[in-house]
Amino acid sequence: MSDKQGMVVLVGAGPGDPGFITLDGLNWLRRAEVVIYDRLADPRLLENCPSSAQRIYVGKTPDPAGQDQEAINRLLIEHARAGRLVVRLKGGDPLVFGRGGEEAGALRQAGIDFRIVPGVTAALAAAACAGIPLTDRRLASSLALVAGREDPAKPQSSLNWRALAGIDTVVFYMGVTALDSIAANLAAAGRDAHTPAAIITAAGSPSQRVIVTTLGQLPQAAAGQQVRPPALIIVGQVVGLREQLAWLERLPLYGRRIIVTRTRRQNSELSARLAELGAGVLEAPAIEIAPVTDTSAINACLNRLGEYDLVAFTSANGVAAFAEHCRRLGVDGRALASARIAAIGPATAEALEQLFLKPDVMPDTFTTEALGTALAKLFRGEGQEKSQQPRPRKVLLPRADIATDTLPELLRQAGAQVDEVAFYRTLCPDSLPADAAGALRDGAVDWITFASSSCVTNFLALLTKSGLAIPTATRLAAIGPVTAETLRQAGLTPHVIANPYTIPGLVDAIVRAEIGGV
Repeated sequence: MSDKQGMVVLVGAGPGDPGFITLDGLNWLRRAEVVIYDRLADPRLLENCPSSAQRIYVGKTPDPAGQDQEAINRLLIEHARAGRLVVRLKGGDPLVFGRGGEEAGALRQAGIDFRIVPGVTAALAAAACAGIPLTDRRLASSLALVAGREDPAKPQSSLNWRALAGIDTVVFYMGVTALDSIAANLAAAGRDAHTPAAIITAAGSPSQRVIVTTLGQLPQAAAGQQVRPPALIIVGQVVGLREQLAWLERLPLYGRRIIVTRTRRQNSELSARLAELGAGVLEAPAIEIAPVTDTSAINACLNRLGEYDLVAFTSANGVAAFAEHCRRLGVDGRALASARIAAIGPATAEALEQLFLKPDVMPDTFTTEALGTALAKLFRGEGQEKSQQPRPRKVLLPRADIATDTLPELLRQAGAQVDEVAFYRTLCPDSLPADAAGALRDGAVDWITFASSSCVTNFLALLTKSGLAIPTATRLAAIGPVTAETLRQAGLTPHVIANPYTIPGLVDAIVRAEIGGV
C-alpha cells in the first residue's frame, strides 16, 4: 500500500458530445492517474488525460455483459488505496440515475476520500438539443425525471403513476424497453393519450433523431422507427414547442460526417468550426510531426541568428518548431531584432504573434509561390525607394524535412543567400483511426478535408494500407489550388477549393456547396 493518500472523483461527463462536460470535470481529468469510464462517457474525453494515466473501461451496458456495480466499487477502492488520483467518468450526472450515490457510499464505507463533480444530465441536454423546453410558464410549471426501468431486485414498483399523470412534463430515462407499460400506466392514471410525446436518441450529435408522437402512440412510433437504447422519452405539452424551437437540424452541416486529415495538434480549429455548424467530425490525422534526429544544422543557424536579414515561415508547425528549438538553446526574440519576418498566411502569422513576433511580409494570396514572389521583390530592391531598411541579403527558411524547392529557388533567383533548415519532420501515421476507417468502410462519409498536399499523399497511402477507398459519394475539399492539384494528380476530383486559402475559407466553401446543393 502506498503512503500517498489516494482519492476518487466522481465526474459527470454529460451525455453524448464531449463539449457537455464542465470545466471542473476537465480539470480533474487533466490530473487523473487512473480513469474508470463507462460506455455513456464519450471516449474523446480521454484525450484530456495525461498520457501516463491508466484508462479502464467498465462497460455498464444494460445487459449482463457489463461489469457489475460491486466490481466497479472494488476497482475504485483498490486504486485509491494504492495512492492514486482516480477519476470515475460517468455519463450524464453522477447522481441522476448514475449510481453515483452507491459508489460514493462504498467509498465512504471504505474510508476513501472522494469528490463529486456534477454533470449535465441527459434530460437537460436532450431537451435543449431537440428544442423542447422542459418547463415553460405558459405550459409547464412542474417537471419529473423518472427511471423507466427500475431495479429488478425491488419487490414492486415505487412509481406513483397517479402523481406522475398530474405533472406537466415527465421525462423517462432508460424507458425504451418499457414503453408499453409507460404509456398504459400514464393513461390509466388519467393522462390524456393525445398528450404530445417525443423520443430522442443520440442527443446533440449529427445523428440525433427526434420522433414526435403522442402518449398513446409511443410504443408504435418507437417500433416503427426501430429505436434502440439509449433514448429519452419526454411527455408533455412542451413537446409541441419543438416545431418552432428546433435548431440543431437547421444547422447547415447537420447530419454530415466529415473526416479531417490535419495533424492532431492542428485539427482543433477546423474540427470545432465544422462541429459548430452541425457536422459530425472524424479526426484522421494524415501527418505526424516529429523532431529531427540531427539538430546540428538547427543549432548552427540559431547560434548565428543575428546574421539573417529575413526569416520566412511557411507554416504554423514551422513556427512551433522554431520556438521549441530556440527555447532549447536559450535563444530569445532579441536575436531577431535586426531581421524581418515573413509569414505565408494568417494561421502562420497568428502563431508568430503568439510569440510576440509580427510579420513584416505576408502575401495577399496564401501560397508558397505568392510568398516567394513577395520576398523576391524585397531582395531585388523593388518598392524600397522610400524604405529606411536596407535590402535584405540573407534568409533563413525553418521548414519541414519534405518542403519543396519552390520558395528557395525563387529567392535565389532574386539574389538571396538562402539557408534551408529542416526544423521538424513530417511522418505518415501507422494507420487510420478505427472510427474513420469504419465510416469509410460503411460509405458513411460525406466530406474529406485536405489542408496540404502532404495530407493528400499520406491519407491515400493510409487508405491503401487499410484496404479502403474513398466512397463514390464522398466529396473532397482542398484548402488551395496546390492541394487541389495534388488530388487531381491522384485521379481524384476536388469538389470545392477554399478561397481564401484558410481554414475559415475551407469551411465556408463546404457550407456554400451544401446550401447550393453542389
